[in-house]
Amino acid sequence: MSLQSLDLRRTGQFPAFLLDYLDGKTELKEFYSIYPTLENAKEAILRKKDFDPEKRKTLVDVLTRQYKGLPDLPDFSALLDENTFTVTTGHQLNIFTGPLYVVYKIVTTINLAQALKKAYPEYNFVPVYWMASEDHDFEEIASFHLFGQTHKWAGEHKGAVGRLDPRELESIIKQLPSKPLLFAKAYLENSTLADAARCYMHELFGQYGLISVDADHTDLKRHFLRVIKDELTQSSSEKIFTETAAKLEKLGYDPGLHVREINLFYLDTNLRERIVKEDGIYKVLNTELTFTEEEILDLAEKSPEMFSPNVILRPLYEEIILPNLAYIGGPSELPYWMSLKGIFDYHNVPYPMLIPRNFAMYVTNEQVKKAKKLKVDWEELFKDEFSLRRNYVLQNTTNKLSLQFQKDAFRKIMDEIVAQAVQVDPTMKGAVEAEHTRLCNSLQKLEKRIIKAEEHNQESNISQLLNLKNKLFPGRSAQERYDNFLNFYINDPEFIQKLFRAFDPLDFRYNILLEE
Repeated sequence: MSLQSLDLRRTGQFPAFLLDYLDGKTELKEFYSIYPTLENAKEAILRKKDFDPEKRKTLVDVLTRQYKGLPDLPDFSALLDENTFTVTTGHQLNIFTGPLYVVYKIVTTINLAQALKKAYPEYNFVPVYWMASEDHDFEEIASFHLFGQTHKWAGEHKGAVGRLDPRELESIIKQLPSKPLLFAKAYLENSTLADAARCYMHELFGQYGLISVDADHTDLKRHFLRVIKDELTQSSSEKIFTETAAKLEKLGYDPGLHVREINLFYLDTNLRERIVKEDGIYKVLNTELTFTEEEILDLAEKSPEMFSPNVILRPLYEEIILPNLAYIGGPSELPYWMSLKGIFDYHNVPYPMLIPRNFAMYVTNEQVKKAKKLKVDWEELFKDEFSLRRNYVLQNTTNKLSLQFQKDAFRKIMDEIVAQAVQVDPTMKGAVEAEHTRLCNSLQKLEKRIIKAEEHNQESNISQLLNLKNKLFPGRSAQERYDNFLNFYINDPEFIQKLFRAFDPLDFRYNILLEE
């Protein structure tokens, strides 16, 4: 496999917020802590050096219980060492891993841990997958695309998705053209979706040291209790985020998040609903549950697991319970993390390095051959269909299609006519210029017809070109955001190993992976 790299800006797929961050734009420096390089990682290590040993112990105890029954367990005891740190990515529990980029996130994180170990051999670095087990958006995790078909988990489901029963997925497993045993084992032999995700992630990536963390746990939440109480009584996050958002918007950036007065959900069996405060009384939306301040603080003290952070507080929760140095995220994640730095500062929690995951398009051997035959540049395929078609015609024609020379000559003649006409009658200028415009439009239409005729002459190649684009951008979306990794893994068990070899976690360009 060979690799070609594109500047992210040339793909037209990334927000200015992320691109300006990677360019080191001065105006954004107050919204992050450490720019991501191997050299700067030393500063991140020093900032996290005093991570609470009790939190390390809790983390190890919880992981030991959560991994019980799985083979070839990681050495969790390494996390007790003050010289051991984590690098983390996170995502929802999409069935069958969801789109390709979820796997890309994991590979980037593992490669980063290995790169850090090579640069700083006196420390240990553990790659972590933070499972968004408390998320309740079932629709977002309930489908995936495989070999041109969409498979969907049917039914209505409420509450934290990590607590759902994955055995309901048996009907989907039976529909798959090739039965992936790792998913059959994970989904059919576990009683919760979180346990199932840990199972298949361990089978796919456990050998590389990956640890999957399910933070939906009482002991972990207890370390978050201080923040829970502050959020319930002070609404600190709302005040801080609102100030930060105003600064970002003034600079022309959209924070991409909506803050609440209370950024916590009430979490229980089949229930995850917002907590609101009205006239001094705390209410759980869409339920009859109400609490006084004393009652809700008492509940938090006794049962912190019943309070679930929303997107505003979830990053903070992660950094409180992990000895973490870096967060690896996607093009929309990193900008919203940058809108939260003030909340980290308020709670005196070290802010991690923010690192974009590797971005990639995987091109099969057959597709590589097709592109070579059509003599198309990979960058061209990122253009919209109209531009792609038009550029291909202009680059591959043997005919002269442009009427620019004629239009320039005509414009010169019309200028002479205008000058001659106004000498006779100055009021004629408007009429002559209007005629000029009409005739220029006619020439423009003629040029379009000539190009259209040439498109017809090249229709066979254009059809092949658009077919190639549609395969690499299925559903008019980036391949990594649509296709499932099984599209490649089923026919090529070495697919993940190829990703490890191709990706550089600190090379912030778009990877074109060419199977040759």
